[in-house]
Amino acid sequence: MEVIYTGLRQTPEMIVNAALQEDVQAIGLSILSGAHNAIVPRVMELLRRNEMTDIKVIIGGTIPDGDATELKKIGVAAVFQPGSSLEDIVTFIRGAVQPVA
Repeated sequence: MEVIYTGLRQTPEMIVNAALQEDVQAIGLSILSGAHNAIVPRVMELLRRNEMTDIKVIIGGTIPDGDATELKKIGVAAVFQPGSSLEDIVTFIRGAVQPVA
């Protein structure tokens, strides 16, 4: 797999624009600030607006259970909270995306 790191403090617009330019299969967001309820819905909205709903959005960070449930309802493919094993994350991603040729 190819991984493209865009850096810290990216806006939802910057995230979706990079995903569009790079033709990605997945977007992984690490959110420790508690801003997941502001950032993630906007990312999902922009993906829908740009007809990019096939992209899997995966979130990691300090996300309360109730918020994780709500994020999944709006289309987030997976939420990995503190204590998630690297093996579980890798297994999910490998199952969610197609290998790059």
